[in-house]
Amino acid sequence: MTAKSRRQFIQQTALAGAASLAAGAATGSAPQPKALIHHVFFWLKEPGSVANRKKLAEGLATLRAIPTIQQLHIGYPASTEKRDVVDNSWDVSEVMFFADTAGQKVYQDHPVHQAFVQNYGHLWAKVIVYDAMNIDG
Repeated sequence: MTAKSRRQFIQQTALAGAASLAAGAATGSAPQPKALIHHVFFWLKEPGSVANRKKLAEGLATLRAIPTIQQLHIGYPASTEKRDVVDNSWDVSEVMFFADTAGQKVYQDHPVHQAFVQNYGHLWAKVIVYDAMNIDG
């Protein structure tokens, strides 16, 4: 699989997964608002460093203080079957749900987010972001 096709597949899979998470979070039969889903993958400067992975996860947890974040999930690569379509090269990920793009903008500009980037940015070598609108509801 080429790097370009792998990246396209990862993007499509991440977007589908984020949409599935949002759909699973919906309760009741009333239509749900079209939430913005913000999924971020981090590659550490020291790949596989348990200490730095834990530090980054602790930093991500501080973002829960931002009021426009409706949900925040932090994760590490799962020990699932190794297949060509699975990219587990990243070290830490987070998925956030916002009511709308305005809420996501508040998050981007919020002092807690700015402090996170300043205080933990030295840990990562690469970051990829996938933003999606929930199509359910």
